[in-house]
Amino acid sequence: MTSKFVRTLLAMACSLSFAAVAQTASTGAAAAPATNLAAPTGTKMGTINIEQAIFTTNEGKRDLEALGKKLEPKQAELKGSSDEIESLKKQLNTQGEKLNDDARAALVKQLETRQKSFDRSVQDAREDAQNQQNEIIQRILQKMAPLIVKYAGDSGYGAIIDTSQPWPQGPVVWYGPGVDITQPVVEAYNAQSGVAAPTGGGATKPVAKPAKPATTPTPSKK
Repeated sequence: MTSKFVRTLLAMACSLSFAAVAQTASTGAAAAPATNLAAPTGTKMGTINIEQAIFTTNEGKRDLEALGKKLEPKQAELKGSSDEIESLKKQLNTQGEKLNDDARAALVKQLETRQKSFDRSVQDAREDAQNQQNEIIQRILQKMAPLIVKYAGDSGYGAIIDTSQPWPQGPVVWYGPGVDITQPVVEAYNAQSGVAAPTGGGATKPVAKPAKPATTPTPSKK
């Protein structure tokens, strides 16, 4: 049980409040008076998978790959602690009945202490990885939001809906590829950032699926 938990540490560690990040990223644009914001003039309805867009940019792939490598030593450390706990559990299960009361109590105490320490370490690692991935997402989303607004406006869209979460978690039941602007936005972002594609291909998605953003990019002042 513990070993399985450690193998999925990164998935749990990188889960995040995507909504909070999206809201923070759009704070600057949202602070502008409403009368100064560009009103959509198009009539088409479009979609974008913001999660996919962020993590498939060259910058997103590069930074996620670097984060994964940075977390490897901690993952290995936790794996070692997990193996020790599993060894103690096995010892208790196989030798427990043969031990006297004092020896058995000492082994149980040792196991409980190791487990509590391990749980704290996992929680700390999870929070640290989550914070670091949040920073990557926030940085990219801040630069991507104006590109989404510009592309949508230039292409005649009156509204763009995020499809990061599938229905029924998300609002979109079905949509055709012709209304999705994810790839064009990624291409525009790559051209603007100047970041080359990772030679190894890089990460193409977050280790864990983020929650759906609660806000949409706010049009920037013209």
